[in-house]
Amino acid sequence: MRYGGAPDASVRSRAGRVLTLPGCRCNDPVIRSTRTIQQTSGRVRTGEVTVGERPSIKTVAAAAGVSPSTVSNAYRRPEQMTPAVRERVLDAADRLGYPGPNPIASSLRSRRTGSVGVLFAQDLTYAFSDPYCLDLLTGIAQVASEQATNVLLMPVGPHVVSRTYSRDEELRLLQSVRQAALDGVIADGVDPTHPVLRVLAERGVPVVGTVDGDGPCVLVDDHDAAVVVGAHLRGLGHRRVVVVADSMDDDDVALADPDDPRIFPYARLRARGAEVGLGAGAQVATVSAGQNTPAAGRAAAALALGLPLAPTAIVATTDVLALGVLDELRERGLVAGRDVSVTGFDDVPRAAGLGLTTVRQPVQDKGRLMARMLVDPLVEAARVTLPTDLVVRTSTGPAPQG
Repeated sequence: MRYGGAPDASVRSRAGRVLTLPGCRCNDPVIRSTRTIQQTSGRVRTGEVTVGERPSIKTVAAAAGVSPSTVSNAYRRPEQMTPAVRERVLDAADRLGYPGPNPIASSLRSRRTGSVGVLFAQDLTYAFSDPYCLDLLTGIAQVASEQATNVLLMPVGPHVVSRTYSRDEELRLLQSVRQAALDGVIADGVDPTHPVLRVLAERGVPVVGTVDGDGPCVLVDDHDAAVVVGAHLRGLGHRRVVVVADSMDDDDVALADPDDPRIFPYARLRARGAEVGLGAGAQVATVSAGQNTPAAGRAAAALALGLPLAPTAIVATTDVLALGVLDELRERGLVAGRDVSVTGFDDVPRAAGLGLTTVRQPVQDKGRLMARMLVDPLVEAARVTLPTDLVVRTSTGPAPQG
């Protein structure tokens, strides 16, 4: 078991200005955190929304006293306005340092293939069975439908990401990406160093990701959200905790280093965040689940519960894994929240019915915003961090004594 470092008393978001987006609400107690872990009326929020400090088309419109569409026309269709109005818009843009409309959406308009790709770091069947992926695709599809844009699913597959694939498989994948008729790509859970992203960059295809990198991305602060999870468990007295993390190695359930590159990037952040939140003196082990399935979560829970010092709490990096953990507890006659506490991440539809304490992220909002960055010229392509909520239910409770 590894020992965690001291907790960071100030959980800081990578903050710029705050962008207000619609959030989800429910009747469950919700813990929310901003820059510090604090509790007010049972609510703590993690990472509001951070965006860069550059001006947008909307701020230029407000400064010039016109609509955002008028600002867009000043750059793209100047013949549709009077010279005086256009000059007022351009003067406001100069004062604010506005560089012009979204270049990603502009490139889509000029190429006009009418298709965007969605790149998954798993196989195609996973995209149609995982509740997170289904929610993400729903958000993307809503915008694509509004903009009369086709969506092409592009599974990378776990073998490619974990580098256990043959050279021929790699070449076939890269060739298909080179030949795909795409104006832009949404990359979900794909490491920024992945060779497919290099090929897309060589082609000049715009990419919006869900993993922090050099380009535009829409993400949640996985680390800070997990810090709140760890702090919640620490407050309940838990000092022996196992993190169950989804990884890129099929059927390989084993103890692992939380920084193992085979663990998905977001899962590594969540594992480290939970460790920070648990604080000094906590015994924290990480189990690589091999896949993000209930069966993998169940196998990982069996391994965790068989350790010499069995955990009093299990932190799953996804709700799907947490569902498997709950299955294993029931099979052993253990009660979640009484005998072993369990947390998840995502707040999938089944979570509420099972009483799972979990981090809720606005997955459909994430999909909609990424799609708009690619196809809507009025939406700025930027790094955006969406808010998360810790929803406390019955699967967490005080640590058992002894």
